[in-house]
Amino acid sequence: MIIPWTDQLREYLVIRAAAAPRRQAFVIALAVLGTTTLAACTAGSAADPGRPGSAAASADPADRPDLRRFYGQRLAWRACGDAYQCAELTVPMDYSRPADGKTFVLPVAKAATSTAGKRVGSLLYNPGGPGERGVQALKDGLADELGRGVREHFDIVSFDPRGVGESKPALTCLTTTDAGAEAADRSPESADAPLYPRTASERAEALAGAQATADACREASGPLLPHVGTADAARDLDVLRAALGERKLTYVGWSYGTSLGTSYAEQFPRRVRAMVLDGAVDPSLDWRQRMLGQATGFRDAVADYAESCAATAGEACPGATPDEIRTLIDRLLRRAQSEPLPVAGSEDGLDAAGLVSALSLSMYTPEAQWQGLSEALREADGGDATKLAALATGEEEPEPTGDEAGASDETPSDSPDSPDSSDSPAVPEDNSEAALIAVNCLDVPHPRDERAYWNALAPADKAAGVYGTSGVTSELVCKDWPAGDQQPHRVNAAGVPPVLVVGTAGDPATPYGEAVSLARQFPGGMLLSFEAPGHTGYGRNACVDRKVEDYLVSLEKVRPGTTCAP
Repeated sequence: MIIPWTDQLREYLVIRAAAAPRRQAFVIALAVLGTTTLAACTAGSAADPGRPGSAAASADPADRPDLRRFYGQRLAWRACGDAYQCAELTVPMDYSRPADGKTFVLPVAKAATSTAGKRVGSLLYNPGGPGERGVQALKDGLADELGRGVREHFDIVSFDPRGVGESKPALTCLTTTDAGAEAADRSPESADAPLYPRTASERAEALAGAQATADACREASGPLLPHVGTADAARDLDVLRAALGERKLTYVGWSYGTSLGTSYAEQFPRRVRAMVLDGAVDPSLDWRQRMLGQATGFRDAVADYAESCAATAGEACPGATPDEIRTLIDRLLRRAQSEPLPVAGSEDGLDAAGLVSALSLSMYTPEAQWQGLSEALREADGGDATKLAALATGEEEPEPTGDEAGASDETPSDSPDSPDSSDSPAVPEDNSEAALIAVNCLDVPHPRDERAYWNALAPADKAAGVYGTSGVTSELVCKDWPAGDQQPHRVNAAGVPPVLVVGTAGDPATPYGEAVSLARQFPGGMLLSFEAPGHTGYGRNACVDRKVEDYLVSLEKVRPGTTCAP
C-alpha cells in the first residue's frame, strides 16, 4: 500500500483510500507498510534465480525445466464486459518447488487498444494495496484515466495478485468457526483500545486484540501465508509478461505497486522496458522508520487540511480560520477518547481510533475528499458523527455487485488448479484487509519482543501524536507472524534501464522523501516531483500525466529537477 494505513482502522487501523480506484491503496497503520511492504519480499535461497544480488539473477527463469509449463502459457481471452477481456494465469505457489502441484490461479483482465497500428505492446499496472484488485480497478475505468496517448499505444492489463480478490486460493482471516470469525472481526475500535496504551492492562488488551487477529488469519489461511510476499508476486508478474508474449515489461505501479515494481526490477532488471513507480516505498527503511514516516505524513496532511481547507472546500469548511478547524478536530478527538461520538443506527458510535481513520483516509485526494470531510466534521461537532463513521469504514460508496464485482463469474469454478471450495473457509468478496496484513507482515521484519513496540510509543507520540501511537499498536499484529527472508536493503537492480519515480510533495501515505531516496537507489533513476498534497500524482495532474506518457510511449527521459504544479 498502507500508515494510519488505509481502509478503516479495522484490523489494526487499516485505512482505505476512497479516491480513484488506483489510489485505493491500503496501508496498514502508519508505516507505508503496504507500500514498503512494498519493499517486499520472500526471497528464495541463494541459488534461486531472480533473488536480488545472487549470481543466478541474470539467468532466465523461463529456461528452468520446472518452470517451463508456467512460462509457456498462452492466455485464453474471453469477453467479460464492455471492451474488456479476461483470462486466468497459473503460477506455482512455491517457486522453490514448482512441480509439487500447488498453484495459484490468478484472474487477468485487458482493455485492448483500439488503434492497432500504433500499438507498442502491453502495459501492466498494479493499483496499490497490498490487497487491491487489479481486475476490478480496470473494470472500474482505470484504463480510461491513463491518458489518450497511453491508451492508443498499449493494451492495458492488470491482475489480482496471489491471494487477493478472485485469486484461487485467496486469503481470508474469517475462520469457519463463530469464535474465529469474532476474533477476525476484532479491531481497536471494538475493543475500545486506547490510541496510546500506557498501563499494563491497556497494553495487554492491545496485545490480545492483535494476537486474536493473527490467530484467526493463521487458522483460516495458514498454508498460504508464507507464499503471498511481494517477491513471489513479482515472479508472477514475469510469468504474466511471458504469457502476454512481451519480451520486456512496461509497468506502472501506484503506492504498494511501487514495491512490486521494485522487486521485479531487482529480480529481472534486464526484462524491464519502462517502469513508473508513483507514491514510492523505500525498501531500505525498517518497520519503525516506515511507521514514523507515514504517521508524520498523515499528521502533516491533516494540518495542511486545516490551513488549506478554504481554498479547496470553500464554504463547506468546518471553521472560518485554520485555528478554528484545528480546535474543532482536537475537540472531537478529546470527546471520542472519553466517549464514542453518536452515530445514527449504531450503539457503539465512533471512537477515537475511528476518528483518526476517517481523518487519515480523507487525505489521499484532497480535491475529491476534503469537502466531504468538512461536512462530516461540522456535523460531528453538532452531535452527529454518522458521516465521519462512513468515512472511517469506507462505506460512503456501495460495493460493486453482480457483473460489476470483477471476474469472479468469469472464472471456472472447476479449474483443476483451484482448491476444493468445500475444504476452504469462506473468503469475503473484498479480502483486501486480510491481504494487507498478510503481505505487510511477511514482507517487513518485525520484532518478536513486545517491548520494542512499547519503546516506540513515546517517540511516535512526540513525532506524530495520535497518528504515531496508533501506528505503533497497528504493527503489533505482525509480532508473531511467519517471517520472510527479506531485510531492509537498498535497491540492487544493476542493468535496469532508467526507472521513473513520481513523488508528491504532500503525500501522507508514501512520503516524498521516500520517492527521492528510491530514485537515487536505481541506476539512472529519474525523479518527477509533484508539488501538491495528496497520495500519488499520475492521473491527477496534466503535467505529470504528460511526462509519464512521453516516457512510457517514447522512453523520453525526465530531466533532473523536473517539477509539476497543480
